[in-house]
Amino acid sequence: MVHRTYTARGDIFINIYQDRLEIHNPGALPYGVTPKNILSKSVRRNENLCKVFFDLVLMESEGSGYDTVYAKLLETGKSLPIVDEDDDSVTVTIAKDFVNRDIIRLMNKVKNEFPLKQKEIITLGLLAQQPYTATELSKLLNQDEEKSLRSWLGDLVEYGLVVKTGEGKGTVYEINNKIVQQPEFKGKDDKKKVKDYKLEELIYKDIISYPNSSFGEIHNRIGLDINKNTIRWILKQLVDSNKLEVTGANRWARYSIAKNPQENQ
Repeated sequence: MVHRTYTARGDIFINIYQDRLEIHNPGALPYGVTPKNILSKSVRRNENLCKVFFDLVLMESEGSGYDTVYAKLLETGKSLPIVDEDDDSVTVTIAKDFVNRDIIRLMNKVKNEFPLKQKEIITLGLLAQQPYTATELSKLLNQDEEKSLRSWLGDLVEYGLVVKTGEGKGTVYEINNKIVQQPEFKGKDDKKKVKDYKLEELIYKDIISYPNSSFGEIHNRIGLDINKNTIRWILKQLVDSNKLEVTGANRWARYSIAKNPQENQ
């Protein structure tokens, strides 16, 4: 409803074959968006509809849908989606692949230990399948310049999850098997973790002032410039440590300060 082209006639089709799934959308990609830059370029096709659905907590404000497709596929060890654009339609093809249980275990373990951003999850999912040079990784992520990889690699090297060897175009990135094969592993301590503790305190104080808040409400008050995955990770830690209690699930989840055990007696 939000992203389709209403000036073009036609319906959205989802075709399922033995070896693939195809999603056919009427109309071309938004102006400025191409199959090559679809990961890094975000253009709202229907601005007013986006605002209404965001206010109803039915969608996010920023364009992260295609990033989510990348992340979900790579977290299970599957191939990347293929986007084809014609004059009057766009087709997204997802191949039928077997899930890789080793990659699933790795990604679940890493996400429980580290507040990874979505870009870092995508990059780690690619490297979990095989090592890549900086040039190869840039092409897979549809990045024109290798230096733009910095935002996609994020803190993966600092956490010790990814090993970097070589320099320039010969740089190779690969999973640090010595760390990820350990039953329990922690990344290197850094300043970012200190910032997360301060953010945890800020979120906790916000919920004291505004109990029964949704994730979107908390994110809006704390600041939309703060990565949503970091806030989700901190909320999960606060719930797991019994500092917060949550009612509902997914977009209907509401967070409040956990009651003192003594008050329940």
